[in-house]
Amino acid sequence: MDLRALRYFIEVVRQNGFTRAAEALHVTQPTISKMVKALEDEFGGQLLLREGRGVQLTDAGQVVYDRGLEILEQAQLLRSQVAEVDNITRGELSVGIMPTAGHYMAPVIALFQQRYPGVNLQVNEQGARAQYQLIQEGKLDMALGLFSEPDPALERYTVARQKTRVVLPANRVTNPEEPMHWSDLRDLPFVLYTSDFALHEHVLQQCEAAGFTPQVKLQTRYWDFIGHLVAANVGVGVMFEHVIARYDPQRVASRPLVGPEITWDVALMWRPGYLSRAAQAWLDCVREVYPQPLVGAAAPEFQN
Repeated sequence: MDLRALRYFIEVVRQNGFTRAAEALHVTQPTISKMVKALEDEFGGQLLLREGRGVQLTDAGQVVYDRGLEILEQAQLLRSQVAEVDNITRGELSVGIMPTAGHYMAPVIALFQQRYPGVNLQVNEQGARAQYQLIQEGKLDMALGLFSEPDPALERYTVARQKTRVVLPANRVTNPEEPMHWSDLRDLPFVLYTSDFALHEHVLQQCEAAGFTPQVKLQTRYWDFIGHLVAANVGVGVMFEHVIARYDPQRVASRPLVGPEITWDVALMWRPGYLSRAAQAWLDCVREVYPQPLVGAAAPEFQN
């Protein structure tokens, strides 16, 4: 059995479609289709049914999917064990990075690849909530997540501390340091991240605590699109300081959010217990780049 074909098949199921799986795996859709067809030929029957833009597992497909997850997990364990013996000259490491936080990990990636060029580094880009779930399920070795309070289920190392601010069109902000209370946003429309981002749930919770349900005009996965929407007066946004620093100050401005003011840790997270040598090496690189957490909009200045 071709493990790559099995991996492609599982990704199609996870993404509920061939096109989204191809995008996630950075291959063409015909390549995905060919590999899944080869797997079906090997097992002698159809594994997937196309339904509109999605897919449905057949009974045989469900068995292959369930057992395939176990096989890929064992294959990853085998690679890690071989890498242990080989002193991290080979192997794989899977790391999750939030789309808005890639700048934190860029110098870490450069340092890690310089020191361990033989390790296949796989990067998963999803929102913080999705990264948290993947870590809990053992599908990632480590991930960069967001924490507003301690989580005993995970180990963590903080690389930065952020506060949330309300983002408005620049012409509506006279004093960028004058705080706004969450209750002040009651009658304003919102543009938000999608629900797989921790900040989405945070906004809903804080609005509820302030006694109202936000008027959500649009949701998106892209921080820059939120900035454009705010500048166009579609709605206000709630964003982190390091993201706001990337917006054009002539078009977008922000004010502190209080009542409550919440500090978030941008932290590397992993499950307690055993760490492979590759994962430990990644953690060492993170600690070297970030001996102390960055604060606010500060950017990493590490040079290797």
